[in-house]
Amino acid sequence: MGDLLQPWHLIVLAIVAFLLFGAKRLPELGKGLGEGLKGFREGLKGVTDPPPPTTNVQQQSTPPPPPSSTTTEQK
Repeated sequence: MGDLLQPWHLIVLAIVAFLLFGAKRLPELGKGLGEGLKGFREGLKGVTDPPPPTTNVQQQSTPPPPPSSTTTEQK
């Protein structure tokens, strides 16, 4: 199983595709195949690329509110 896709194989595949789908459907199939491959490559690109570095921004914390002072009236 050395050379699987020789030029003659590709020509036979093109003829079979032409006979099965006709001349009107082949451009639509090619466009769909191209868009599918483009989406596949973009998906692989996201998997192989490392995620962008995140910046550690320190959030300013607001101090907690002071405890409510309940005054008890003495009589």
